[in-house]
Amino acid sequence: MNRFQARFQAKFRAGYGAPPLHLLALVACFAVAGYAVLKWFDAPQVIRLFVWFAGAVIAHDLILYPLYALVDRGLVRTLPVRAVNYIRVPVMLAALLLLVWWPLITGHPEAQYRAATAMTTSLYLGRYLLVVAALFAGSALLYATRLIRASRNPAPPASPAPPPAGAAVRPGPATGSQN
Repeated sequence: MNRFQARFQAKFRAGYGAPPLHLLALVACFAVAGYAVLKWFDAPQVIRLFVWFAGAVIAHDLILYPLYALVDRGLVRTLPVRAVNYIRVPVMLAALLLLVWWPLITGHPEAQYRAATAMTTSLYLGRYLLVVAALFAGSALLYATRLIRASRNPAPPASPAPPPAGAAVRPGPATGSQN
């Protein structure tokens, strides 16, 4: 790399905050997103998509986020800190599964689903509940395993921190010596 390239990259990084390749990747991502938006506007149900998106933003940001933030704060206050993630993970996975499979779990598109697959949606609720139970059982098993291991191998006492570099170390009293 010659001197001009090095100066250019240094000035670019100082002004932009990242190397030029980062900007190139970002522009490519925006190009793909722009193409997707253009294809989206060609869809015949654009108004329904906008209404759904606005409803999702309002429902999440104004209703759901404050609700699960309060529930999480309650969990943090009532449970040991190490137990909280063993509840957060299965709850979030169960919520994600419910979000994705909501129509089939609730049985709303029964006629369309039966016409397309010759099957019924009646099994989805039971299977969803089994998956959620398995998530919580697995999480409880992992937490119990962690507690058992922690009780068998207690943590060693914390050793004093080493002195900072360059600090004078004074010798301590000799141990085991008799005066």
